[in-house]
Amino acid sequence: MSFLYSFAFSYNTNMKHIAIIGGGASGLMAALFAARSGANVTLYEHNTSVGKKILASGNGRCNIINTTATHADYAGSDPQFVTYALKQMNFHYFQSFCSSIGLLLDVKDDGRCYPLSNEAKSVLISLKGAIVDAGVKILTECAVTSLSKDSNGFIVASAHDKRRYDNVLIATGSEAAPQLGAAGDGYAFARSFGHEIIPTYPSLVQLHLSSKHAPKMAGVKTVAEVTLVIDGKSNTKVTGDILFASYGISGLAILDISQKASYALLHKQRVSLTLNLLPQFDRQTLTNTLEKLFTSIPTQTIQNALCGLLPAKIVTYLLEDAAIALSARVSTLNPKEIKKLAYLIGEWKFDVTDTHGFKHAEVSGGGVSTIQVNPKTMESKLVEGLYFAGEVLDIVGKRGGYNFNFAWASGMIAGKEIAK
Repeated sequence: MSFLYSFAFSYNTNMKHIAIIGGGASGLMAALFAARSGANVTLYEHNTSVGKKILASGNGRCNIINTTATHADYAGSDPQFVTYALKQMNFHYFQSFCSSIGLLLDVKDDGRCYPLSNEAKSVLISLKGAIVDAGVKILTECAVTSLSKDSNGFIVASAHDKRRYDNVLIATGSEAAPQLGAAGDGYAFARSFGHEIIPTYPSLVQLHLSSKHAPKMAGVKTVAEVTLVIDGKSNTKVTGDILFASYGISGLAILDISQKASYALLHKQRVSLTLNLLPQFDRQTLTNTLEKLFTSIPTQTIQNALCGLLPAKIVTYLLEDAAIALSARVSTLNPKEIKKLAYLIGEWKFDVTDTHGFKHAEVSGGGVSTIQVNPKTMESKLVEGLYFAGEVLDIVGKRGGYNFNFAWASGMIAGKEIAK
């Protein structure tokens, strides 16, 4: 018998039959709100279980939301796209929602929020429990192989069967973290319906450097002021942890500037970093401090003298770039060499050649063009009944819970609207 007439569920014309493709944050939220709005919801997930990226987020703690989120915390062709969604699910609404499903939050002073248990597992357990209670059918290890539409609705094909639905939500996420099951199939589905896909790129990711020193400093961690330079112009400046690695550089400060660096690399721009290794000093104060330090220990080597200020491995290669011998006595340095050293400590330059790739990225920029999606409903402007939510869209947030912010908010809106 043709699949058009033999479905896995009994078709009730009084309720919407909804397919949600993707069991990440946005898909789970959408499934819950659609089911609570009276829809018959089936959620497709190609992994063995839903919410794998939720479990891995925040080093297993899940930075679930940020209380301060605005459109300024996002990038994409139109960051303003997030404004309506963030207003509909502001922090107080979200906190109340979490409480309603048994999830309490630990709110930090900087706006970051975590589950009170400090375990990402709590988020998934609470959310999945609410979804099951709402009657959502979860199909795991069930990859969608094709998505099409005819005059009678959408046809979702998987390796198991084909089913018909009134409306479909694509919440497949991005290509970031393929080891957790990420793939670009959502882009292919969207493209098949005529949607434009903005070129994707890794974000919240480590960077590769064209430096002979970086591999030798692998494992060295310090705090620095990092300036991102694009095509010779200073772009962004942040202060935080940096960590040298065999491929280049990592650390929270690097993740914070990685979106703009990755976007620039995608567009073939020249990208470099300038590290201020002692950001607590301005240039003149640092020069004076070095002069005073060297005067107090004239017989010490410059290598030993600087190890009281900077990690030893950094000192070794910093002095190499300054063309100062490690064994030189500090008493032999003239004022010009001390100024040069102070300058290099404050502006150590490195060229960026690449990112560390989607495998190591937390999220992805680019995706389904938001110009073709209604921000108040998350419905396609091209295809009635087709919806999008979360990271599959051309929206990417900063580090600190902002990507979850948009995933929850867009999923909620899509879930409510798709059931109407």
